[in-house]
Amino acid sequence: MSKKEKARRVIDRLQKQYPDARIHLDYETPLQLLVATILAAQCTDKKVNEVTPDLWKAFPTAEDIAEAPPERLHEILRPTGFYRQKTKSIRTMCRTIMEEHDGKVPQTLKQLTSLPGVGRKTANVVLANVYGKQTIPVDTHVKRVSGRLGLSTGRNPDRIEEQLCGLIPEERRSRAALVIGEHGRNICKSRKPDCPHCPVSGLCDYASPNFTDKRH
Repeated sequence: MSKKEKARRVIDRLQKQYPDARIHLDYETPLQLLVATILAAQCTDKKVNEVTPDLWKAFPTAEDIAEAPPERLHEILRPTGFYRQKTKSIRTMCRTIMEEHDGKVPQTLKQLTSLPGVGRKTANVVLANVYGKQTIPVDTHVKRVSGRLGLSTGRNPDRIEEQLCGLIPEERRSRAALVIGEHGRNICKSRKPDCPHCPVSGLCDYASPNFTDKRH
């Protein structure tokens, strides 16, 4: 079986398993998702969702965040961890959005990744979930699950994205990332994957007794 055929079968099965797969961050606008994704670094989506309502109530626009007192942002963002760095990141990013994009979140990968603190994964999250682009945001779940399945090798997110894009048809990429991520949250967990209840165990390298972790 070719890797492309394997990827197709994996995605088909995971789509049946998780028909309602979606992003777990709460948002209403492109800016809200962009900021929430940055805050989710080294933090759970659940905790971010607890924090962002207070953030948007106090500072609803990019201009408001850019001009917000750092100490007030520290207070709001503290539960997300690394709050000083995150405060600096979102203030600088929002200032750039105001100065270079007329206060609007840009809609291309190049423009998004040119924003301070925005990498490919964050940009791809916004492009896929707000602007309807076909992208594969490589988060910890996508990285782990695709490696165990044998669909990617190595640990570099950009390389993993490239490998997955080579296997998954463009029109299926965003959906594929969502169902793979959902699988990582529910069954293919980091410490104790639930292989007996996995719908793709028959296609998974990790389930093989000869599995070798190639994520170097």
